[in-house]
Amino acid sequence: MKIHIENYENMSTEEKLAALEAYEPDMSGYVSKATFDKTASEAASYKKQLREKMSEDEAKAAKEAEERTALLARVEELERERAVNGYINSYLALGYDEKTAKASAEALASGDMETVFANQKSFAANLEKALRAEMLKQTPPPPAGDAEPEMKKADFAKLSLAEKQRFAAENPEAYSEFYK
Repeated sequence: MKIHIENYENMSTEEKLAALEAYEPDMSGYVSKATFDKTASEAASYKKQLREKMSEDEAKAAKEAEERTALLARVEELERERAVNGYINSYLALGYDEKTAKASAEALASGDMETVFANQKSFAANLEKALRAEMLKQTPPPPAGDAEPEMKKADFAKLSLAEKQRFAAENPEAYSEFYK
């Protein structure tokens, strides 16, 4: 509640004290403590009377309804956990790291598809980088120079007649070496 006294800023200290002592707040929009306490006490009394008037069957039905509600909430929670764990396992099987798999699974279970797609895009980019690095490791270095691999006599013997003639025309020196 804010107190408003006109020209308060321009008053001396004694005038301010006198104005504050004489100030009567407007409490018309508020409920007095005594009235509130009385109403709260009556409400508690009515609740108690209602519970006493309930029959045993009504009390039992109310208790069962509360238990059923609690069980349904627990079942929903367990189903969500099971779904999230299944999603985590699926993401791990795809090659996701544990942190990203868990974040994606939680987002999928919550219906946050933006996060799922962002994580998937990040995973695909990382996977592509890893595959490129692996391919570069496995690629053999190119041979030095332009030289064609040298033909061996055993390889020459396996060629067809047309291939032997082409080889003789293109490589007369190597051909003459085979027929010395």
